[in-house]
Amino acid sequence: MLRWLAPALLILLALLLTLPVLSLGASWFEFDAAARDVLSQMAQTVLPEYALTTLVLCASVAVGVAVVGMVTASAVTLFEFPGRRFFEWALLLPLAMPAYVVAYAYTDFLQFSGPLQVGLRETFGLSGRLLPEVRSTPGAVWVFTFSLYPYVYLLARTALAERAAQLMEAARLLGAPLARRIREVALPLARPAVAAGVALALMETLADFGVASYFGIQTFTAGVYKAWLAMDNRMAAAQLATMLLALVALLLWLEHRAQRRLRFATLRGQRAGSAEAQPTRLHGGRAAGAVLVCVLPIAFGFVLPVLFMLRPLIGGWDDLPWTSFLQWSRSSVWLASLAAALTTVIALALAFALRARPGQLTRSVVQLVSLGYAVPGAVIVVGLLLPVGWVQSLWPQASVGYWVTATALGIVWAYLVRFTAVALQSLQSGYARIPASLDDSARMLGTTGLGLAVRVHWPLLKRSTAAAALLVFVDVMKELPATLVLRPFNSDTLAVVTYQLARDERLGEAALPALTLVLVGLVPVILLSRTLRSR
Repeated sequence: MLRWLAPALLILLALLLTLPVLSLGASWFEFDAAARDVLSQMAQTVLPEYALTTLVLCASVAVGVAVVGMVTASAVTLFEFPGRRFFEWALLLPLAMPAYVVAYAYTDFLQFSGPLQVGLRETFGLSGRLLPEVRSTPGAVWVFTFSLYPYVYLLARTALAERAAQLMEAARLLGAPLARRIREVALPLARPAVAAGVALALMETLADFGVASYFGIQTFTAGVYKAWLAMDNRMAAAQLATMLLALVALLLWLEHRAQRRLRFATLRGQRAGSAEAQPTRLHGGRAAGAVLVCVLPIAFGFVLPVLFMLRPLIGGWDDLPWTSFLQWSRSSVWLASLAAALTTVIALALAFALRARPGQLTRSVVQLVSLGYAVPGAVIVVGLLLPVGWVQSLWPQASVGYWVTATALGIVWAYLVRFTAVALQSLQSGYARIPASLDDSARMLGTTGLGLAVRVHWPLLKRSTAAAALLVFVDVMKELPATLVLRPFNSDTLAVVTYQLARDERLGEAALPALTLVLVGLVPVILLSRTLRSR
């Protein structure tokens, strides 16, 4: 019986975590005249604008994160200059900043009524707008570029650290100048890593709702919400979400293809720290240029947004809603803790199943579950509520809609779909460090099944499990689109309140929850930087 129970549970788990995607695909097989009319009207009016804006935004962000990530990774990997060790981890700091928080910070400081333009007009006696409008597509490109470039930086730095210094030194000995060594040695080595990092950054851009909504940019994600909430047609929203999902699937395929190429041979017999493997030392103007290259992304992506948010926070300190803040924090911590615990348990079960029974069924389930992180929150919401509507229409007396939309069930379900892949990746990395010979030895001593997981694997997986739970906790704390719609009544989270207060131009009150999210986001960044320094 147990032999049949395990595959049945795996299939049930796969259905549970892939239901949003399956329901979106099923929406095309249901004829809905109202949905077709909505899509037809949107295709003739706003849909081309959604597509063009999304394309321009993605293309611009791709160029921005590729340039910033590649330049900074090359600087700290290939060259030696003052402060290089500091910049190696400091360049990861923008990962702690949710993109929508960066957008609020820049808007508050740089808009027409912001302190910078007001101060310039008063100082120099000027009038009118002195800076371009922040809430625009170029402003969004700026925000996404300096919020998401660490994806490219991290992967490119890892790729370059493998062999770039040795090959650059070999090219120098052959007489190649510095510019040619970078162009013909470093760039080809890092190209697959840059492609993978760009794909990850674009998936985050497509999944964004906070920046696009606050800036009034008509992207596909905004179109999904408009079709659903403004036009009150969830079928049209589901079919629009399917188009967005197809674009995300294309990016995911490109990212996997690039990741498969991230393999470089190491030099046998190469002594660690030998002269041939050392970065090129820079002096004078070149060293100052390298420092500037590293300082600017940190300043634009982390330091300045934090300072911009501290200004209204300090100015309105006496009027801050501390009682409400404690309630928002409790709701955020409760939802994040519950989601982190459940996703970690599911990820542990899947990782152990893949270790114990590495068959086609188990691998397929793990691959399906791993797709969840690439699915935008708006798509997950529509995909969850669509089958709820079908059940309610077939069984009006059922309370399915209440349990999904008015309790924590719906939002936690969405978190499981979105973030189980995060926990699973951490635990799979932990299992990769446990040699298979330990399992064989345990079986020879009579330990099998759950005993193997509890007595052998668990003591070796404690750190990976804690890391998995922490990563999910932080991601849930910052998640906005799904939380905005599916959160239980009277349980606003820090992310939702930050968005609502900023939308109402109450930046002084929004600064407190926003900076709290930044502090929470610093925890995994610190752990990641410690991991990189230990290599």
